[in-house]
Amino acid sequence: MDLHISSQISIPENEIELSAIRAQGAGGQNVNKVSSAIHLRFDINASSLPQTYKQRLLSLRDQRINKDGIIVIKAQRYRTQEKNRDEALQRLSELIRSAAVVKKKRKPTRPTKASQQKRMNSKTKRGRIKDLRKKVSYDD
Repeated sequence: MDLHISSQISIPENEIELSAIRAQGAGGQNVNKVSSAIHLRFDINASSLPQTYKQRLLSLRDQRINKDGIIVIKAQRYRTQEKNRDEALQRLSELIRSAAVVKKKRKPTRPTKASQQKRMNSKTKRGRIKDLRKKVSYDD
């Protein structure tokens, strides 16, 4: 079974390393016996992803990607191993999809003459209001 990223791209299951580990935190009687958490490892460089995806993933500033280019995801939200496995795979596909999105380049803009004039008028009006609050002096 492959992990589908998009209609054209999918990751073969043999490229994703899944291992069951014991979950951290409070539990019950089973907490020290059952390995319900999932530890997912995915090597970006050794994967069959297109080169553009690899470059974008490696350039991401994400704490889940270590300096060797390996994505490490730990899923332990659920009590069952199957649900944690599904969540880990879902988080991996979301991370790869987020790298595929190209952000639009920002075009620098300048304020219009009308907006500048409007701003100056509001500042003048505000200054007049503050002038009216001052004490009136009768030194004439």
